[in-house]
Amino acid sequence: MKKILLIYTGGTIGMTKDYESMTLKPFDFQNISEKIPELNLIDAALDIYSFDSLIDSSDMNMEGWRNIAEVIYDKYDDYHGFVVLHGTDTMSYAASALSFMLQGLKKPIIFTGSQLPIGELRTDAKENLISSIHFAALSNEENQPLIHEVCIYFEYKLYRGNRTVKMSSNHFDAFKSPNFPTLGESGVYLTLNKEALLIQRKSQLRYYPNLSGEIALIKIYPSMSLEFLINTLNLKNLKVLIIEAFGAGNIFSNPTFNKKLKEKTKEGLHIIIGTQCVYGGVEIGKYEASSIWLRVNAISAKDMTTEAAITKAMHILGNPESYPDFTAAFNKNMSGEHTSSEINFS
Repeated sequence: MKKILLIYTGGTIGMTKDYESMTLKPFDFQNISEKIPELNLIDAALDIYSFDSLIDSSDMNMEGWRNIAEVIYDKYDDYHGFVVLHGTDTMSYAASALSFMLQGLKKPIIFTGSQLPIGELRTDAKENLISSIHFAALSNEENQPLIHEVCIYFEYKLYRGNRTVKMSSNHFDAFKSPNFPTLGESGVYLTLNKEALLIQRKSQLRYYPNLSGEIALIKIYPSMSLEFLINTLNLKNLKVLIIEAFGAGNIFSNPTFNKKLKEKTKEGLHIIIGTQCVYGGVEIGKYEASSIWLRVNAISAKDMTTEAAITKAMHILGNPESYPDFTAAFNKNMSGEHTSSEINFS
């Protein structure tokens, strides 16, 4: 029988209401089959791994991502697939980070959670959990996994993790993949969009535990303070600045800011240009208002999510021996994080 490891990190999904105090408290996932007896009907053996200290997803960070990745890496050969229970607020960051930290996957890692706790009458937790396990257990005729990447499953849809953003704080349909099709859907039957799935890697699993936080993110807006922009560029130890620009990569014109950009990039600062638009991507040079990026050798984030751009930059900075050329590494499509005809599996 196929084995699936359920990794519980924290989040809304693992809460149940104490009706005496009317507060939410963590649920013991070792007793999950009592709360969801339908799990006993799944044709897979389910093991549970819970973090010693459960984490609200707002407190999830690089150390937490590393802990999740290490559990999967250490137990990789023992399981057919992995389901990670995680709070929704930063789930897209975690899924994106793991897509870069664990490369060469031949098994599924599926993140899921819920908008209502598992103990609530109208909870979405049960369906999300059951279907995530079902997707993680899918196999071909040789009993090998059909999914070989990091995903997010939520409200009947399976998404590529590093293409996903949280779009709603109060709807069950909380996540979207604005620039990439869904990988699968849960209805009467489970269906996979096989053309959208990453192909199975030829290389062995590689674990990159190191991440660097020497990154800043700016979302520009009209009449933005020049002093704030200059102070950000002057931050000590800053190695990467991600700028969420207007539209296809446009920004206001300011000679002082432009001069400072040129100065800092000559000193080695990497500038990455993303877009504030949910749909579409960056096209540097399409409009005059984006021409400054050509003059400072800025890097286009293409149609990547902000979550993917941040975690990819963290990954590259944390592994300089593997990526001596930051720009070349960022432009590579490592794990299907941006739209490209080629994905680099080296």
